[in-house]
Amino acid sequence: MSSVAVLTQESFAEHRSGLVPQQIKVATLNSEEESDPPTYKDAFPPLPEKSACLENAQEPAGAWSNKIRPIKASVITQVFHVPLEERKYKDMNQFGEGEQAKICLEIMQRTGAHLELSLAKDQGLSIMVSGKLDAVMKARKDIVARLQTQASATVAIPKEHHRFVIGKNGEKLQDLELKTATKIQIPRPDDASNQIRITGTKEGIEKARHEVLLISAEQDKRAVERLEVEKAFHPFIAGPYNRLVGEIMQETGTRINIPPPSVNRTEIVFTGEKEQLAQAVARIKKIYEEKKKKTTTIAVEVKKSQHKYVIGPKGNSLQEILERTGVSVEIPPSDSVSETVILRGEPEKLGQALTEVYAKANSFTVSSVSAPSWLHRFIIGKKGQNLAKITQQMPKVHIEFTEGEDKITLEGPTEDVNVAQEQIEAMVKDLINRMDYVEINVDHKFHRHLIGKSGANINRIKDQYKVSVRIPPDSEKSNLIRIEGDPQGVQQAKRELLELASRMENERTKDLIIEQRFHRTIIGQKGERIREIRDKFPEVIINFPDPAQKSDIVQLRGPKNEVEKCTKYMQKMVADLVENSYSISVPIFKQFHKNIIGKGGANIKKIREESNTKIDLPAENSNSETIIITGKRANCEAARSRILSIQKDLANIAELEVSIPAKLHNSLIGTKGRLIRSIMEECGGVHIHFPVEGSGSDTVVIRGPASDVEKAKKQLLHLAEEKQTKSFTVDIRAKPEYHKFLIGKGGGKIRKVRDNTGARIIFPTAEDKDQDLITIIGKEDAVREAQKELEALIQNLDNVVEDCMLVDPKHHRHFVIRRGQVLREIAEEYGGVMVSFPRSGTQSDKVTLKGAKDCVEAAKKRIQEIIEDLEAQVTIECAIPQKFHRSVMGPKGSRIQQITRDYNVQIKFPDREENPVHSVEPPVQENGDDAGDGRDAKEADPGSPRRCDIIIISGRKEKCEAAKEALEALVPVTIEVEVPFDLHRYIIGQKGSGIRKMMDEFEVNIHVPAPELQSDIIAITGLATNLDRAKAGLLERVKELQAEQEDRALRSFKLSVTVDPKYHPKIIGRKGAVITQIRLEHDVNIQFPDKDDGSQPQDQITITGYEKNTEAARDAILKIVGELEQMVSEDVPLDHRVHARIIGARGKAIRKIMDEFKVDIRFPQTGAPDPNCVTVTGLPENVEEAIDHILNLEEEYLADVVDSESLQVYMKPPAHEESKAPSKGFVVRDAPWTANSSEKAPDMSSSEEFPSFGAQVAPKTLPWGPKR
Repeated sequence: MSSVAVLTQESFAEHRSGLVPQQIKVATLNSEEESDPPTYKDAFPPLPEKSACLENAQEPAGAWSNKIRPIKASVITQVFHVPLEERKYKDMNQFGEGEQAKICLEIMQRTGAHLELSLAKDQGLSIMVSGKLDAVMKARKDIVARLQTQASATVAIPKEHHRFVIGKNGEKLQDLELKTATKIQIPRPDDASNQIRITGTKEGIEKARHEVLLISAEQDKRAVERLEVEKAFHPFIAGPYNRLVGEIMQETGTRINIPPPSVNRTEIVFTGEKEQLAQAVARIKKIYEEKKKKTTTIAVEVKKSQHKYVIGPKGNSLQEILERTGVSVEIPPSDSVSETVILRGEPEKLGQALTEVYAKANSFTVSSVSAPSWLHRFIIGKKGQNLAKITQQMPKVHIEFTEGEDKITLEGPTEDVNVAQEQIEAMVKDLINRMDYVEINVDHKFHRHLIGKSGANINRIKDQYKVSVRIPPDSEKSNLIRIEGDPQGVQQAKRELLELASRMENERTKDLIIEQRFHRTIIGQKGERIREIRDKFPEVIINFPDPAQKSDIVQLRGPKNEVEKCTKYMQKMVADLVENSYSISVPIFKQFHKNIIGKGGANIKKIREESNTKIDLPAENSNSETIIITGKRANCEAARSRILSIQKDLANIAELEVSIPAKLHNSLIGTKGRLIRSIMEECGGVHIHFPVEGSGSDTVVIRGPASDVEKAKKQLLHLAEEKQTKSFTVDIRAKPEYHKFLIGKGGGKIRKVRDNTGARIIFPTAEDKDQDLITIIGKEDAVREAQKELEALIQNLDNVVEDCMLVDPKHHRHFVIRRGQVLREIAEEYGGVMVSFPRSGTQSDKVTLKGAKDCVEAAKKRIQEIIEDLEAQVTIECAIPQKFHRSVMGPKGSRIQQITRDYNVQIKFPDREENPVHSVEPPVQENGDDAGDGRDAKEADPGSPRRCDIIIISGRKEKCEAAKEALEALVPVTIEVEVPFDLHRYIIGQKGSGIRKMMDEFEVNIHVPAPELQSDIIAITGLATNLDRAKAGLLERVKELQAEQEDRALRSFKLSVTVDPKYHPKIIGRKGAVITQIRLEHDVNIQFPDKDDGSQPQDQITITGYEKNTEAARDAILKIVGELEQMVSEDVPLDHRVHARIIGARGKAIRKIMDEFKVDIRFPQTGAPDPNCVTVTGLPENVEEAIDHILNLEEEYLADVVDSESLQVYMKPPAHEESKAPSKGFVVRDAPWTANSSEKAPDMSSSEEFPSFGAQVAPKTLPWGPKR
């Protein structure tokens, strides 16, 4: 049960009088009218004086008297001792890193405490734990559980005491476990056992047992008693607002539990210490006996609806009656139909209580007002505004509107309800007189069109006719639309809605078939393109299908003519998209992709822009060579030819056209292109391009190196001939590891089979799913013969044999180094044959080979060849200056790798010499040092190559010689080209871009001399093969630059034209629009005089460009000047208050006027002498019309300004009219610096009263000597 304290005016006055004077003083400081300012000591209370004796010091009273509590240390340290006999881990040898240490580490990580272990003399374990209290307690529990042997014991206490050991939410038990470092198990409530089990160390068990018995003993002292008291007498025992029972509980220290009125229980439960509990029971019994004797009851009938007013909010009214009269009022439960209220109390008090019950019952009333349900929301008003006016006046009145009922229910104090009823009835009467409603039937399928996009249509009708339109939701499928509001507006809205509905019935719906892939493009990014179409055809509704439906149908709905126009427009748009989505694939050799892309993507960007196509290149790490071009067909063809021309220029690429009947094309290409791919791979990767299917063309284009193109042509024609006569196909299967062996080195074996039989054999590529399948194509007899030969080879490969050969141990290393790379290559090449060399350290020369017989023989032969190469291996030296080594190696060593592969040799470069000693210049002596370091260099043969220049080549003699020649061919050569010095900076280009582009294009290094040398010689360094191309390219660039210089001279022709400065702004135009147009149209530069430069004539405009263009630009400027000279300027007095309205938001309105009348209107600037003077400039007749229009606008806007100003007078709050009195600032009385004060104001110039940091302060001299 709860009680509520109410603070009345009287009690507030009492409370106020109880405040100490100082509090009252502070409170008055904040009031508006201050009688006196506070004293200096009140505003700034002094700090407490330091007491002479701390023991006798009393706490000073005042504002500074708060006691400062000492801060406790947050980190604590505890030491635990584990005796030897209780230690879990007694292994002395592993003390540092054993299980014990691991456990300690885990405990430290889990709890955040710091642990230190040490061994005592008695071999016991001492553990010091530091950290926050909580962490230390957790760590201690873990240490005991994991490092100390565990014992267990049981303790028996009464079952009813168990809950006190557990505590609220188990907190007491957790705390006990942490404190004693034990595990305490309490039996479940449904378990009859009273035994509590404690597990832990002996010491911990003793502590825990003691604590549990202590809790039980404490509970033994406490007693529980139950007293049966009739439910009707409970209110007398509790007293009004539970005060009586509260007093008894406080005085006796006993807990008394009286069941609440809602619970049908009669017993009152007492809990506490036995003696005090007996006192409390005796007092309650006394009250009960007394009330039973003295009280009597009367029953009265009170309407059920009034019961809640008798009870009051939270039962406060019943408590109030009990407090005033001492009578208890019993109300029947809310679910009971009874209306009888029973009053129980002393006979003399019952009359007064009955009066109060009736007063409470009749203080509230329920009433209703008849009002049509459609008017309810008008009565409530927008956001409840109308209703708020009533509820604010009478907050105790509850007004209830029931959906679908033509009445309003009011509930509250009788007087307030009557007033509210009158107001609502008046409101209803007024609304019925001036409001009307009408219901119209419109097919529900047109409802969303009536509403419009985002409610545009329906909101316009609502605002225009001041009505409310209620359209049922789609889920109801109802045709009824209700219009409510002003009778005239209702009729107009009805007419318009019916017109819209009839127009929609006459509308046409058309389905347009547009491929779904184009839908997103038509809609555009963030719906931009579809918005444009909708703006163009606002009456047409365009619906696209949901992407998940995969539908191509786009629905158009609207007036017939508009739908037709929109259909044509969208069909044209789709046709353009189809035309622009033509796609062709261009195969380009992978090594030329980078040249097609160009430096920083320059080439590909240029091709894309000029051909207006989309070009997609394959990823750098993919094996694809195909470039895909998308766009208009003609543009795609143009881009394709440009890309092919780049490839043709870069390499010796031949192109050949072969005529093969179109009907054979599909069979020549083969399943998934397997057949044509095998020809392309066999002929060195040529590209074979077939015409588009259905084009009817017979021309097949072969592109690639000249020799390979011829080879591919022969094979293609031979295949076509076979296909025309009779083609036969057979598939055979072989393990993928056999394929390489069947093909043979360089395709030798398979070529032999092909030559013998005349059949074509196709092996699977890495992309094919079925890696076992080998296809044979050709004439039937040829195919059968080839099949027989291949099957015989495969059969041999399936017969696994084991053989051995002798290999000198000195060569073993060559085969097994680099993780057995040579052996892996032999296994791959010869059908997965396994080659086993003896283990290192054994001097055996026996090598075992296991695999198919033919593979083993071939592998043996290959190993023998390798040994012969190793036996015949020689090492030669190739001297190339160190500075060229990087160039010779190529990017990432690619050139060297190519030579080692081509000539089967090993190439070793010398270590780089950081500071090479040049014999040309002796080392410089510094500080008298002896030039001894250079002596060795002088003694060495000046003609012999340096060690850092020598490259070592190992392999067969003839291969080494060939590799040496190849290396020497890679040494860069330098040539000199004469280029006029004044062109050097243009050749270098911006930030070196020009020269870098040439160096990348021709794969050379171009060295331009430093500007201070004034030299015309440019050096080109690179491979001899690239130098001629680079020189030709450089000279071509020189020609271009010289032509540009000549053109620049012609473009620098200057022409001056004299124009009055007042016309300059007009010639420049808004944001430079006019002058930019002239500049672009005539390709000239136009310079106006600088206003700030007094030395420059202000009427001269300079035009720079080709002579002919400058004259044309001059004529254009003079033409504008001629038009401007015809113009007139007139000043119009225009009230400055309407200027902003005429100008409009961001100048939109004034720009519209200027465009409409072709005039220029200038408004005065802020601070101008005449703020009303507006200047209009233009042709005389335009100026007159513009002035008339502006003056009409002024008249219209001025009326609004006058109205708003007159309203503003009444709207201004009076507080703003009065000028505020100047603030006095913060004022205090009896300050140390006031005249009547004995204390003197501090002297700010005194170094004694305001000492500087670090300076010596002179000691203050006192009459009785210095301070001690």
